[in-house]
This record gives sequence, C-alpha cells and structure tokens, in this order.
Amino acid sequence: MTPLKLPAALLHDQANACLAQWVSQLPTALPPQVVLDAADLTDFDSSALAVLLGLRRVLTQKGSDLRVEGMSPRLLELARLYGVLDLLQPA
Repeated sequence: MTPLKLPAALLHDQANACLAQWVSQLPTALPPQVVLDAADLTDFDSSALAVLLGLRRVLTQKGSDLRVEGMSPRLLELARLYGVLDLLQPA
C-alpha cells in the first residue's frame, strides 16, 4: 500500500472531508501498519490531530496500526501537548 500523505493545509473546515476521503479509499486488505507521510503539512490546527486519531481508530478496527512519519517540530509538539504522540508514532 502506498503511504497516505497529509495535504499542506489541514484545518477544521477540511477535517471531516479529509478523514472521509481516506476511509473511503482504504483497501479491504490492509497491511499490519499503514504509513502516513506528514512532511507536507504546514498549515494546521488541532483538527489535524483529530483526523489522525480518527484514521487510527478506523485502522485499529480493521486490524492495522497507523504510523505517522515526517511530522514537523510544530506538529510533534502539538501531539505531545495533547498526549497523543505515542498513538501516532508507535515504537
């Protein structure tokens, strides 16, 4: 499966549509871990974390894990602040 990519901007207004698009495009057979590339994300708010956690929840229900790579220092800090970094970057 090709890694998913976050867009450059992910704000509250785009959050539900972004998550719905990803969920609708997930294949029936998922690998044990789905990788999401966050390197392009530059304009975001806490809704970006809600989208990532929503995708993680869907993947977990389907027996897969989510690993977010390429998180900017600002996104890492926001994830740490909300206490969800370990959910997005499992060891």
